[in-house]
Amino acid sequence: MSAAFLALAAILLLTVAGAFVRVLRGPSPADRMMGAQLVGTGGVAVTLLLAAATGETAAVDVALVLALLAAFATVAFVKSASMDGLGDPEEEEAEIGERSEAAGP
Repeated sequence: MSAAFLALAAILLLTVAGAFVRVLRGPSPADRMMGAQLVGTGGVAVTLLLAAATGETAAVDVALVLALLAAFATVAFVKSASMDGLGDPEEEEAEIGERSEAAGP
């Protein structure tokens, strides 16, 4: 059974390599962030598969930390993408629309 886990981990590493290409070449910052999220998710999956293959339970903790860091990276990206840094681009777009309506034609 561990050979199957190792084979799946190798396949997932190939997808992570593809995600690195997207991170390096992404045409927009959002594309790069999506690639980074795929790297994080793939890293968690590979770590969990290696933990199952080897029986090393400490690797599960490492996978949990990776998942937590990936979530924090997403929040940081959204906050950096918003104009005021609060992290709600839709609300900011609504405020911009209200200002332009108040200014008139």
